[in-house]
This record gives sequence, C-alpha cells and structure tokens, in this order.
Amino acid sequence: MTRSILKLATLVVAVIAAALALNPSPEMHRETISRALSSRSEIASLLRLGRLTAFFSEYHSLAVASYTTVDGKVVSIGAFGYVHVRDRDVGRAID
Repeated sequence: MTRSILKLATLVVAVIAAALALNPSPEMHRETISRALSSRSEIASLLRLGRLTAFFSEYHSLAVASYTTVDGKVVSIGAFGYVHVRDRDVGRAID
C-alpha cells in the first residue's frame, strides 16, 4: 500500500514538473497564432493579420498552462509545449 502511494506521488510530481518546464512561452503563443491566421486565408496572410493579432494578444500564465487573450476573448491555450489556437475566437478577435 505504501509503495503504491509513493509511486503515485512520484508520478504526480513528475507530471507537474514537466508541465512547469514545458509551459509555452508568450513567443510560442504568438508564433502559433500568426501561423494559424496566415493559413486560414490568402488575404489574412497578405495583410499579416496573424502578426497583428499576435502582437495585441495578452499572455497569461497559470504556471502549468498558459493562454492568450485579445480583447477579452481567449485566443490560444497551451500546455506541455503545445499551443492550440481557438479558431472561433481568433476570427471574432480580429473582426
């Protein structure tokens, strides 16, 4: 019993340490937002809307995860070195 609790505690500490170490940086969020918007349409790419939206995004860290907002809307969410751009909110943020 004690051994299984110790293994579980070790696993939990390892996962938290990995999450802390791999929390995406503001630059990683901005680059992902820029790429996502540029790939949506030729016009967005031409006008560099991705870079503009990424520039105005606000980065928020929760230590083990992070997110960015534009005009109060969550645009991207990141954890463990991965950033996901929420397409719905990116479109609304630039409209």
